[in-house]
Amino acid sequence: MTDTPETDRWARKDFWGVVLDAPEVAPLLNFYSKLRGWPIYKADEEDGALDLGEGVAYLAVQRNPDYVRPVWPTPPGGQQMQSHLDFEVEDLDTEVERAIALGAELTAYQPQDDVRVLLDPVGHPFCLYIS
Repeated sequence: MTDTPETDRWARKDFWGVVLDAPEVAPLLNFYSKLRGWPIYKADEEDGALDLGEGVAYLAVQRNPDYVRPVWPTPPGGQQMQSHLDFEVEDLDTEVERAIALGAELTAYQPQDDVRVLLDPVGHPFCLYIS
Protein backbone atom coordinates (compact mmCIF):
# COMPACT_ATOMS: atom_id res chain seq x y z
CA MET A 1 0.00 0.00 0.00
CA THR A 2 1.42 3.38 -0.95
CA ASP A 3 0.59 6.82 0.37
CA THR A 4 -1.89 8.74 -1.75
CA PRO A 5 -3.63 12.06 -1.12
CA GLU A 6 -6.62 10.03 0.09
CA THR A 7 -4.59 7.77 2.41
CA ASP A 8 -1.85 9.44 4.42
CA ARG A 9 0.71 7.34 6.27
CA TRP A 10 -0.99 7.74 9.67
CA ALA A 11 -4.16 6.10 8.36
CA ARG A 12 -2.29 3.05 7.12
CA LYS A 13 -2.45 -0.28 8.97
CA ASP A 14 0.79 -1.87 7.77
CA PHE A 15 3.33 -0.24 10.09
CA TRP A 16 6.41 -2.26 11.03
CA GLY A 17 9.49 -1.52 13.05
CA VAL A 18 12.51 -2.49 15.03
CA VAL A 19 12.28 -2.47 18.83
CA LEU A 20 15.36 -2.24 21.03
CA ASP A 21 15.39 -3.19 24.71
CA ALA A 22 17.05 -0.85 27.19
CA PRO A 23 17.14 -0.38 30.95
CA GLU A 24 15.64 3.12 30.43
CA VAL A 25 13.72 4.37 27.40
CA ALA A 26 14.59 8.07 27.19
CA PRO A 27 18.40 7.94 26.90
CA LEU A 28 18.41 5.46 24.02
CA LEU A 29 15.46 7.09 22.26
CA ASN A 30 17.21 10.47 22.50
CA PHE A 31 20.47 8.99 21.19
CA TYR A 32 18.89 7.62 18.00
CA SER A 33 16.77 10.74 17.57
CA LYS A 34 19.91 12.90 17.55
CA LEU A 35 21.98 10.40 15.55
CA ARG A 36 19.48 10.18 12.69
CA GLY A 37 17.57 13.45 13.05
CA TRP A 38 14.28 11.64 13.59
CA PRO A 39 11.78 13.29 15.93
CA ILE A 40 10.38 11.40 18.90
CA TYR A 41 6.82 10.40 18.05
CA LYS A 42 5.86 9.16 21.50
CA ALA A 43 7.64 8.35 24.72
CA ASP A 44 6.93 7.35 28.30
CA GLU A 45 8.81 5.33 30.89
CA GLU A 46 7.85 1.99 29.33
CA ASP A 47 8.38 2.60 25.62
CA GLY A 48 8.82 5.16 22.89
CA ALA A 49 9.13 5.46 19.12
CA LEU A 50 10.83 7.66 16.57
CA ASP A 51 9.01 9.08 13.55
CA LEU A 52 11.17 8.29 10.53
CA GLY A 53 9.24 10.91 8.55
CA GLU A 54 7.95 8.80 5.70
CA GLY A 55 6.55 5.40 4.98
CA VAL A 56 5.41 3.10 7.75
CA ALA A 57 8.63 2.01 9.47
CA TYR A 58 9.63 3.04 12.98
CA LEU A 59 12.42 2.57 15.48
CA ALA A 60 11.24 1.98 19.02
CA VAL A 61 12.73 1.44 22.47
CA GLN A 62 11.11 -0.58 25.24
CA ARG A 63 12.14 -0.68 28.87
CA ASN A 64 13.50 -3.99 30.04
CA PRO A 65 14.65 -3.93 33.68
CA ASP A 66 16.51 -7.23 33.09
CA TYR A 67 18.39 -5.95 30.02
CA VAL A 68 21.89 -7.39 29.63
CA ARG A 69 24.36 -5.50 27.45
CA PRO A 70 25.42 -7.59 24.42
CA VAL A 71 29.05 -8.47 23.74
CA TRP A 72 30.50 -7.81 20.29
CA PRO A 73 32.35 -9.39 18.75
CA THR A 74 31.00 -12.54 20.29
CA PRO A 75 33.58 -14.58 22.20
CA PRO A 76 33.87 -18.25 21.19
CA GLY A 77 30.90 -20.17 22.57
CA GLY A 78 29.08 -16.99 23.62
CA GLN A 79 25.60 -15.87 22.67
CA GLN A 80 25.65 -14.64 19.08
CA MET A 81 24.53 -11.11 18.22
CA GLN A 82 20.89 -11.40 17.13
CA SER A 83 20.61 -8.25 15.01
CA HIS A 84 22.08 -4.83 14.39
CA LEU A 85 21.10 -1.60 12.65
CA ASP A 86 22.81 -0.28 9.48
CA PHE A 87 22.82 3.41 8.53
CA GLU A 88 24.25 4.70 5.26
CA VAL A 89 26.14 7.98 5.61
CA GLU A 90 27.91 10.29 3.18
CA ASP A 91 31.03 11.01 5.25
CA LEU A 92 32.04 8.03 7.37
CA ASP A 93 34.70 9.73 9.51
CA THR A 94 32.51 12.74 10.31
CA GLU A 95 29.50 10.60 11.22
CA VAL A 96 31.58 8.27 13.39
CA GLU A 97 32.93 11.28 15.31
CA ARG A 98 29.40 12.65 15.70
CA ALA A 99 28.06 9.29 16.92
CA ILE A 100 30.84 9.06 19.50
CA ALA A 101 30.09 12.61 20.68
CA LEU A 102 26.45 11.52 21.17
CA GLY A 103 27.49 8.57 23.36
CA ALA A 104 28.37 5.73 20.97
CA GLU A 105 31.49 3.64 21.34
CA LEU A 106 33.68 2.60 18.40
CA THR A 107 34.50 -1.10 18.66
CA ALA A 108 38.09 -2.29 18.47
CA TYR A 109 37.24 -4.92 15.84
CA GLN A 110 36.35 -3.39 12.45
CA PRO A 111 35.78 -6.10 9.81
CA GLN A 112 35.41 -3.82 6.74
CA ASP A 113 37.08 -0.66 5.42
CA ASP A 114 33.86 1.08 4.36
CA VAL A 115 31.88 0.21 7.51
CA ARG A 116 32.34 1.24 11.12
CA VAL A 117 30.86 -0.88 13.89
CA LEU A 118 29.79 1.09 16.95
CA LEU A 119 27.86 0.35 20.12
CA ASP A 120 25.00 2.59 21.17
CA PRO A 121 24.92 3.85 24.77
CA VAL A 122 23.46 0.56 26.07
CA GLY A 123 25.61 -1.71 23.88
CA HIS A 124 23.47 -2.51 20.82
CA PRO A 125 25.81 -2.84 17.82
CA PHE A 126 25.08 -0.63 14.83
CA CYS A 127 26.97 0.14 11.65
CA LEU A 128 27.63 3.33 9.76
CA TYR A 129 28.63 2.68 6.17
CA ILE A 130 29.29 4.31 2.83
CA SER A 131 28.30 2.71 -0.44
